Amino acid sequence: MTPRHILVVDDEPDIRNLVRDILEDEGYTVTTAEGGEEARKARRTRRPDLILLDIWMEDVDGITLLREWSESGGLPCPVVMMSGHGTVETAVEATRLGAYDFIEKPISLAKLLLTIERAFESDKLQRENIGLRKHAQPVLEPIGKSRVMEQLREQARKIAQHKSWVLIYGDPGTGKGTFARYIHQESPRRDGPFVEIAVGSISPENSAAEFFGHEDGENIHYGRLEQANGGTLCIGDIADMDLQTQTRLLSVLQTSSFTRLGGKEDVEVDLRIIATTQRNLEEEVAAGRFRDDLFYHLNVVPLHIPFLKEHADDVHDLLNFYIDYFVVNDKLAYRHFSFAAQNRLRTYEWPGNIRELKNLVQRLLILGTSEVIELDEVERAISSLPAHSGDQPAPALAYDLPLRAARDQFEKDYLEYQLRACDGSIGKLAKRVGMERTHLYRKLRSLGIEHKKGTE
Repeated sequence: MTPRHILVVDDEPDIRNLVRDILEDEGYTVTTAEGGEEARKARRTRRPDLILLDIWMEDVDGITLLREWSESGGLPCPVVMMSGHGTVETAVEATRLGAYDFIEKPISLAKLLLTIERAFESDKLQRENIGLRKHAQPVLEPIGKSRVMEQLREQARKIAQHKSWVLIYGDPGTGKGTFARYIHQESPRRDGPFVEIAVGSISPENSAAEFFGHEDGENIHYGRLEQANGGTLCIGDIADMDLQTQTRLLSVLQTSSFTRLGGKEDVEVDLRIIATTQRNLEEEVAAGRFRDDLFYHLNVVPLHIPFLKEHADDVHDLLNFYIDYFVVNDKLAYRHFSFAAQNRLRTYEWPGNIRELKNLVQRLLILGTSEVIELDEVERAISSLPAHSGDQPAPALAYDLPLRAARDQFEKDYLEYQLRACDGSIGKLAKRVGMERTHLYRKLRSLGIEHKKGTE
């Protein structure tokens, strides 16, 4: 793993050099700058993992630099301010602009090292929390005790110990992202960043900037490659990547460097790339939509994730895991599956794989009232699911909403779907969803769902 890189900005040579020597003894790589202009150049040359920034400097003061960086897209990393003449107002302004902490001179080296360690830990937790909220993905280790899952975990652990790029392929919802995180977690890069990007979520014209970053005067946007430096970059849906970006990515593999859009200097990176795909890349190569040389580099250590129905023995553990997860994290009422319900779900085809199972558990916890989830409730739930194939997983809830809003949204979508399936009949709907009519009427009115009279 690449050592963390710290930029020390201070116009006092003795302090600058002392801090550099101490940090290098601790295993960090250090770049020093004696003023604001040098700091700007240093940021352009290499993205720092942390900045130690003096406040009072002759050319450009630290608060001005901090404001400049904060207002040009956000701070690229934790910033710790240093000053021998600080005031409360200065400390407050630095904090408002995003500084992690404020250290007074003369510097206590013990406090400095502790502050740096805490800043790195805070930054890591913040990035992990953002990733979890964004992807609603709580699983840190693939769940299941089946022979299939044991073999997959063992294969993933072996892959994790090597430096080569990795290709994970499988149908939607099978857990490709979970295995990517697991490989990172089990690798020597585990303390470095784990950065994800889904190719399908960005337009082709913005693809290069998202991956490689860009420069515009003093403003620098660090792309995903630099954000993942020292760690792992997981590229989802790589088959959707345009050919031009594929070419640039291949160059990174061969040279471990690239140039930002609008930049002139090469940026060196040390990272591992894990790519995922649901498509057959050999067919994409034959069709001319994917570079053969990039495919061969990725396909050195492929990992195939099977359908959930191919390791159905894990359904029981997955059901229990997601029940516990939603009870703890979404504060939903605890429920458990009866033996008959569990047996039915073991034999279910799961066209949406683990993602469908997760959504089903959430749906049953939200809508259910009794502690036990019985077979008939499971039958109604799986029979009401829209038909979908492996490449059309069941839609997920909007995880960025508050719990009450998410519940209302789901209930509205669910009841509207069921009402259409019952041809607008409230009587049929009440039987289908297992609700008493009076309560059902109130629920429909509260959610703003209209139904035709005469279809009672």
